[in-house]
Amino acid sequence: MRIESVDFFYLAMPEIRDIGDGSQDVLLVRLRAGDWTGWGECEAAPLVSIAAWICPKSHSACKPVSASVLGQQLETPEDIRRINRLVRENSLDLLQADHTLSGVDIAMWDLLGRRNECPVYKLLGYSKSYPKLAYASQLFGDDSQETFQKAQRVRSLGYRAAKFGWGSFGKGDAEIDSEQVRAAREGLGREADLLIDAGTVWESDVVQALTRLPVLEDCRVRWLEEPFVSGALAAYRQLAAQCGRVKLAGGEGCHNFYQAINMIDHGAVGYMQIDTGRIGGITPAKAVADYSENQGVTFVNHTFTTSLALSASIQPYAGLRRHVLCEYPVESTALARRLTTQMLEPDGNGELSLPEDPGLGVTPDLETIREFLVPVEITVNGRPLYQTPSP
Repeated sequence: MRIESVDFFYLAMPEIRDIGDGSQDVLLVRLRAGDWTGWGECEAAPLVSIAAWICPKSHSACKPVSASVLGQQLETPEDIRRINRLVRENSLDLLQADHTLSGVDIAMWDLLGRRNECPVYKLLGYSKSYPKLAYASQLFGDDSQETFQKAQRVRSLGYRAAKFGWGSFGKGDAEIDSEQVRAAREGLGREADLLIDAGTVWESDVVQALTRLPVLEDCRVRWLEEPFVSGALAAYRQLAAQCGRVKLAGGEGCHNFYQAINMIDHGAVGYMQIDTGRIGGITPAKAVADYSENQGVTFVNHTFTTSLALSASIQPYAGLRRHVLCEYPVESTALARRLTTQMLEPDGNGELSLPEDPGLGVTPDLETIREFLVPVEITVNGRPLYQTPSP
């Protein structure tokens, strides 16, 4: 069985707002080999990722991702790992390659799972999948009252953990940030886990982050996520040494295995958050999950889009019992909510379980694809290189 075709579908909401919501557009990947089809999703700018698939070769280490995928044998998990390595070798200098590869890699695992009639996590070597405690992931409100109301809402829905992030947090007065954190804690109640996401707002400024620590400690916040950009390892380590009970979380900005383990080894993070739609797919995400387990760091998915991406992001650590948290977006757009015919949702205890169906256990809805599809045509020197296929 060889990979015969890989198609990309750029889907978008009618209006893209200037907020930290990655569910406003989607780059869906359809991969076909033999009689089988697999689906994946890239978490990145769709048009740039499509271009990385078909761009003309620049030199030997800057080839399009397609050059390392089309025609390749796809029979076993080792074939997927081999293709993943080949893409990184042939597209070494194509910086968008990791994002494009992510959706392709996910689709390969989905296809192989469907063909073998087993969930992806079993292909990865796990004997069972453990339920994860879903934390309601959402943006801060425009003010503390709105944040309080948001916290009350997810508490009423049965969530036992919630995260608030982005918005104006960290961009202005520390006292206003404190009001936001206290409002979140008050709305959630004393028992729920509270997580805060700074969205890299301080870049590498440890002093700014330290001014927010007292309220995080006082409100018993479990983690402070991405206070700095992913590469600011010295800043992460310096802040971690002064954080006390509050742990640092990060990793969604890591685009390969080595960036992730550097955050563990040199950034002193307590929680490693990996997005399979960015790091190169399920293959490197599983390697990071294994490394995290060995180093005593807790692995957590990063997902802010669809049920397809959510299933893909949980598979790499599905069989790790100690790693219990799972990001669950609760403010997704209609596009993200409706993209798949199956919706992954927490149960009455606030826990989320992967489906036991083959592959990722979720399938894109063709009607939704057609409704939100943005046709794309890429032409170079008068020659068409890409045109959106029929769903």
